[in-house]
Amino acid sequence: MSQTPRYRRILLKLSGEMLAGNKEFGFDPDTIGRLANEVHEVHKLGVEVGLVIGGGNIFRGVQADNQGLDRVAGDYMGMLATAINALALQAALEQRSMPTRVSSAIEMRQIAEPYIRRRATRHLEKGRVVVFACGTGNPYFTTDTAASLRAMEIGADVLLKGTKVNGIYDSDPKLNPTAKHFESVSFMDVLQKRLKVMDAAAISLCMDNELPIVVFDIGVDGNLKKVVMGEAIGTLVNASGKF
Repeated sequence: MSQTPRYRRILLKLSGEMLAGNKEFGFDPDTIGRLANEVHEVHKLGVEVGLVIGGGNIFRGVQADNQGLDRVAGDYMGMLATAINALALQAALEQRSMPTRVSSAIEMRQIAEPYIRRRATRHLEKGRVVVFACGTGNPYFTTDTAASLRAMEIGADVLLKGTKVNGIYDSDPKLNPTAKHFESVSFMDVLQKRLKVMDAAAISLCMDNELPIVVFDIGVDGNLKKVVMGEAIGTLVNASGKF
């Protein structure tokens, strides 16, 4: 197999829950360290890496209604949670000698740069990892949609969604042992079959701009590097539904 990465610039989307490991809340240092190691492996190949992180290990905006909060206020609370996660990732990445910048859609100059597309792209060109915090900066938009948007803005070759399962299934494999795994699937099938990949806005944005998505299990050591090198790991989502 070629030692040349298939993708030269990637946008990796991680849920906040990934940082919690097996915990229900907060951070698991070992998990964060392992995720940083995965990023380090592809960074050493010369791949330019952008990251979008969720905040579900701390607070999710959709929880607002259940807690008697206004949805807009809840979404902003969720955005602040992503900033905390971004700083945690930045610390882990820099411990591994990767220069890292946190770029926030909500201005907070003391801890992060304001998001400016040209500046973020320049950081990537200089070999710095960029962690995009606070989603799109707007309520009612998920971090999945933010990942699609940022991937387009920085000119990423692919949007990688690191999850706890090895791709996309026609039903929940944890509940249905006979669930069918898709090696590849089209954007339209994801929307029409309502496959649980990303929200419809994120999928539609990628479809309209022909940006492929790879959904894979980032919990397996080395999987991120394998995806970047072009191995058939997880599920590929594109216009044709074929590799």
